[in-house]
Amino acid sequence: MTNDFGTPGVAERAVPLETQAQAARFNRRLVNACIRAQTQDGPVRPGQLHVAIVGAGATGAELAAELHRTAREVVAYGLYRIDPQRDIRIVLIEAADRILPALPERISEATHRLLDEMGVEVRAGAKVTEVTAADLQLADRSFIASELVVWAAGVKASEVLPHLDGLEVNRINQLVVEPTLQTTRDPDIFAIGDCAACPRRGEPTPVPPRAQAAHQEAAHMVRQIERRLRGQPLLPYTYRDFGSLVSLGKHTTVGNLMGFLFGRGMYIEGLFARLMYRSLRMLHERALHGTPSAVLATLSRALSRRTGPQVKLH
Repeated sequence: MTNDFGTPGVAERAVPLETQAQAARFNRRLVNACIRAQTQDGPVRPGQLHVAIVGAGATGAELAAELHRTAREVVAYGLYRIDPQRDIRIVLIEAADRILPALPERISEATHRLLDEMGVEVRAGAKVTEVTAADLQLADRSFIASELVVWAAGVKASEVLPHLDGLEVNRINQLVVEPTLQTTRDPDIFAIGDCAACPRRGEPTPVPPRAQAAHQEAAHMVRQIERRLRGQPLLPYTYRDFGSLVSLGKHTTVGNLMGFLFGRGMYIEGLFARLMYRSLRMLHERALHGTPSAVLATLSRALSRRTGPQVKLH
């Protein structure tokens, strides 16, 4: 679930992108805003076609690049009264001092540079305190004019989890688990993925809620259950970071691979990073839907861009 941190106006006016229906809803809002701007009597209002993306993690950064392209493609369909350079503005807002704060600084810097080159405005060190119908208010009391807001600033686990018979949860509703992935108050209940807060040895923060962590935890828990059925002691889970990839649409991909090729981390960018990104996506689809479906989905995307989501969905 999206975590709005109790920020006023987010629930009423900002759109999360957790489901395909929400992505389609935002796509309709964007298209309708462009059509209204084309057909209205007066000129385009300040902020009318501005899109503010709150949260510059991988989701927000990738979405900014996708929307930069999408908005201009919509305008190209005969909306001659809209000037893409003057009227359309994509703003990426991050409360931390840099975008992609959970990733290595080199990836953050490269992504920031590429977004700048595209024309995406990046505002780091900017905390949103309220979302209104016309703008966003920041903690320094400045404003960003925008009538279209996407909220990608954080996640939390389901509201159901705090009510599961008194199991311990943290402030974002994750079940607190031991290194063995057993919940702290009931060793017969295991939790993995985004709903679990698993400690990391020597680290102040738990295992990050990432796809690779969930995949590793799932594989580990299968072995744990087998050991439990045989009466053997359970083993702790150890998170391994294999790196990160950030896709900026058709423009480029940047990322880092951690150690499994040359024994050390390696920064990658461009075609090789893009091929790695597509390969990982196919592996995820294969794990979820099977090999035939994953191959067909890959072929369909190669044959037609229309088979993909109208706005990139994470």
